Amino acid sequence: MINVERGWLWRAVDDGGEVLDILVQCRRSARAAKRFFRKLLKGLRRVPCAIVTDRLASYAAAKAVVMPTVAIMSQNSAEHRVEFTPLARKN
Repeated sequence: MINVERGWLWRAVDDGGEVLDILVQCRRSARAAKRFFRKLLKGLRRVPCAIVTDRLASYAAAKAVVMPTVAIMSQNSAEHRVEFTPLARKN
């Protein structure tokens, strides 16, 4: 393989299993997570009341800055998905 770069797939899925957003980035850091959360929130009509993630610390760091009132729950998952449950309305 020539000129192949490794990337991380960021995917947000709602509680019904519908994919809300996908982003591929070269890093899996708090900065990258903040970028993904901000991009995702722009397209949502509602603010999530909770997110379910794998146990990557970057999610918690980004959530504290971008969505401080949203609950976060960690869960080991084969899919390693970020799941947004949009129940609260955006003001």
